[in-house]
Amino acid sequence: MQNRPKQNDEIRTTCPYCGVGCGVLARKKTDNSIVVRGDPEHPANFGRLCSKGSALGETTGYEGRLLTPSIYGERTDWDTALDLVASKFSEAIAEYGPESVAIYAAGQILTEDYYVANKWMKGFVGASNIDTNSRLCMASSVAGHRRAFGTDTVPGIYEDLEKADLITLVGSNLAWCHPVLYQRIAAAKQARPEMKVVLIDPRRTMTADICDLYLPIEPNGDVALFNGLLDHLSLHDGLNADYIEQHTSGFSDALTSAIDGSSPSKVAELTGLTQSELATFYDLFLTTEKAVTIYSQGVNQSCVGTDKVNSIINCHLATGRIGREGMGPFSVTGQPNAMGGREVGGLANLLASHMELEREDHRALVSEFWSAPNLTKKPGLKAVDLFKAVREGNIKALWIMSTNPVVSMPEADKVAEAIQACPFVVVSEVQAKTDTSQYGHVLLPAADWGEKDGTVTNSERRISRQRPFREPMGESKPDWWHICEVARRMGFADAFQYETTAEIFAEYAALSAYGNAGDRDFDIGALAGIEKPAYDALEPFQWPRKVGAEPSQTRFFANGGFYTADRKGRFVAVHSEAPSDRTDARPMLLNTGRLRDQWHTMTRTGKSPRLAQHIAEPFVEINPKDALVLGIREAELVSVRSDHGDVLLRALITHRVKKGQVFAPFHWNEQYASNARVDTLVRAVTDPFSGQPASKSTAVSVHFARMQQFAFAIVREKPDHIDAEYWALARVPDGWQVELAFETMKPDLAHFAHNLFGLTQSADWLEYEDAKSGQHRHACFQKGQLVGILFVGTRPVAASRSWAAGLLSTCFDEAKKRHLVIAGRAGQDQPDPGAIVCSCFSVGFNQIQSAVVKGCSSVKAIGDCLNAGTNCGSCKSEIQQAIDQTTREAAE
Repeated sequence: MQNRPKQNDEIRTTCPYCGVGCGVLARKKTDNSIVVRGDPEHPANFGRLCSKGSALGETTGYEGRLLTPSIYGERTDWDTALDLVASKFSEAIAEYGPESVAIYAAGQILTEDYYVANKWMKGFVGASNIDTNSRLCMASSVAGHRRAFGTDTVPGIYEDLEKADLITLVGSNLAWCHPVLYQRIAAAKQARPEMKVVLIDPRRTMTADICDLYLPIEPNGDVALFNGLLDHLSLHDGLNADYIEQHTSGFSDALTSAIDGSSPSKVAELTGLTQSELATFYDLFLTTEKAVTIYSQGVNQSCVGTDKVNSIINCHLATGRIGREGMGPFSVTGQPNAMGGREVGGLANLLASHMELEREDHRALVSEFWSAPNLTKKPGLKAVDLFKAVREGNIKALWIMSTNPVVSMPEADKVAEAIQACPFVVVSEVQAKTDTSQYGHVLLPAADWGEKDGTVTNSERRISRQRPFREPMGESKPDWWHICEVARRMGFADAFQYETTAEIFAEYAALSAYGNAGDRDFDIGALAGIEKPAYDALEPFQWPRKVGAEPSQTRFFANGGFYTADRKGRFVAVHSEAPSDRTDARPMLLNTGRLRDQWHTMTRTGKSPRLAQHIAEPFVEINPKDALVLGIREAELVSVRSDHGDVLLRALITHRVKKGQVFAPFHWNEQYASNARVDTLVRAVTDPFSGQPASKSTAVSVHFARMQQFAFAIVREKPDHIDAEYWALARVPDGWQVELAFETMKPDLAHFAHNLFGLTQSADWLEYEDAKSGQHRHACFQKGQLVGILFVGTRPVAASRSWAAGLLSTCFDEAKKRHLVIAGRAGQDQPDPGAIVCSCFSVGFNQIQSAVVKGCSSVKAIGDCLNAGTNCGSCKSEIQQAIDQTTREAAE
């Protein structure tokens, strides 16, 4: 039995969501359900979890799991499936060369999975065509780090976020995308009110709640902003001349480039900010030594993303504010193991252990260590180019691992067409049915989060163990095992004789120290000889951890020591101008992003009723002025179109977005909505240095979608087919919520309801019709339970969703209760909680509003009264907004 660290019967593991890397305590109950809580001893979160992490136990069941291998849709055994994969890849390599095969993986596989995949592809297949969805979220940060530091190093640690006197958040909705870091900053600010927080973002996100200054920058205006800051620092004695002289190079060229586009009027024009706003921010940065600049996808996901990164780093190098307590540029990653993938060379242009694919001496070291004479010599295809090569027929065998590119890649329709046309596609997946798996010729069942064993690395370079707390379901196996078995069948058995992840980790640690005389940042050689018991008991630690070194918190570059040829940090000259593809036909810019309670393409979070309560259907945010011109009212359906596709979304009219801009989350897919794959719209334009797509600024047009009829339903069973132009599904306790709309009036609603409810035997029906108003209601009961209820009208249905969802758990033996259902209202003892604000305790807006009227005037008071905000804290900003709105309305 493995010696896994436990607390009572809890297993210490790590959250599988964002790059914060929170520690989790997981416990399997006797009924096989999973209970999770934050690990109070883990240094990333100290017991905190966000709403997604808190709901992990709801996402780990059998529902929808891929449990056995299959070939062309037919169940098979592992040997047959793996033999076919190995033979097809071998045939493609023999006939077309090693560059005819590729892997597209994810920042959600573990470091050990990443390592063997990278070793197999680059070391033994002999090509670099292994890229991951990390290309979509942090590649520009990697490129910016390498240009400035000589290697992909995050200089600081999370503690810096609490020690800083100025936090600048650039393109980072920390409150929703990295909630635990947001809560750490909020707690620090509460303890030290003098701490200042600045938010720089085109959209006024929930993160603005704790900000002292919000700068609504124009998309891609960041380079101009930080070039202007560099110029301002030079003019107002804000430079650290000693640091620049001793530890950097290229300052003069960078400053000249900054000055060229940095007149106050020019910066104001390019950023969309007033000169007063600019002066306030510049003076804050100038006068506050302990400053951290946190950046995320709003910086990275751009056609000038790498230049944005370097414009930020330039300002920190120029002031020497790097690698010291409370100072530095800080990239926060979007995925749980994007950093681990970077460490083992999991991108097409990287080599393992932070070695450089372009350097012959580094290639020689890796080739020697792996005993791989066929090691690749040049970078492979990055994600966008990889799928272009698939579409053009240059990739003959493709292995997609733990990701869903048909939803997440730009120009997603073309990606779907490319995969469908590929001669041979392998999909390693946890879920049986995804938008991508339908195109797989071979499906391989992968172990899920609670079944996997390995390590992940978070945004502060902290390596943590992910430990299994249950046996793999069905015949599922870990990803590293899939790869090793195929590699063995292809003749590479000697290099892939691993029996445990501990062996893989030990090898990867040894490689990090191999030939490393201090000229590479990544070195965990102290763990090269680790054996399984010690690996199982491994505590979270930050790299580097060299031979003879004890675990410690580490920062980089306070005293220079960069990893460039001359060991100096490099300023990079970047230009302020940024292109835009707006046209008269596509006059608005689409910004895409994440929601608080959903993750990537919903294959995990879509299973949780709790997480669906917050926002249950796909939407697009539109500024009120634009909505007025377009003739769009709240909750109406709109078609959003680009040159690459169109989607159908619910309109949310809000001042959070500026005029001329719209925002839509990218999570929804064909399993949960009729036409809401937002990345279908996004153009496949990439940053020239990083290859990262520009997902934040696609030119679109928005059009009113004329619908004749709208409907809302609660059903016990998930519908197999929905005959509607618009539909969106969301999990509720004991069933599903369905939003619907029809371009023409349904002639037989009873028949539609029958199909929607999926009835196969007799049942009791109640119906209501008001021909004048166009309202119809259909309810079906069986053995005292509600099977389904359908509300239909000529306007979006206003029935309480939370009340209706609760009907599935109600006993309906009495006729009176059934008639209340068909009347469309709750009993007097069931007040409508309103739109859910706190997912953890299912607290709605109406409940918060009522508590405010009764005297609760703070987030703490609401928590004391309703529990809202007292668990994960992710909803605190929304609670404050509800308090402010209620107070404002009472004063009017």
